[in-house]
Amino acid sequence: MKSSSVDDYLQKGIYGVKQTKPEERRKFLGTLRERIVVALTKSQVMEKGMYPEVEQLMNDHPDASLLLNGELDYSFLSEYIHSARSKNIAFSIVTNKEHNTNIGLVLTYDHAINKEEIYIQKKKAQTVIVKEKKRSFISRIVSFLKK
Repeated sequence: MKSSSVDDYLQKGIYGVKQTKPEERRKFLGTLRERIVVALTKSQVMEKGMYPEVEQLMNDHPDASLLLNGELDYSFLSEYIHSARSKNIAFSIVTNKEHNTNIGLVLTYDHAINKEEIYIQKKKAQTVIVKEKKRSFISRIVSFLKK
């Protein structure tokens, strides 16, 4: 037996199996960026209601898996879990106490798909400005007299 293979065996026993891109795996809840269909930040997952884009992507990718950040409260994750269950999509709650990530949810495959844009942009609240139409002098007099 080669000494390098014995050394490799001991290293695996002590430190675990070597992984490719460990920093990327820590960021994306244990998966690689090239495998991701969609990713949401923690703050997006904590918003009220479920993102309809994620629901649609779950319908479009039934063989994907859903990874959820275990640092978030279950109340924020429950809608996504119920949706995944109803669509028979496998899901996991991932907790890494040694590393902190801002990613809250990832829909991923076990192989590379190389999707260009994986993030959903937050929707900005649109302010609707209603201009009040100026009333004519006569209509103001009529409304005053009605009082």
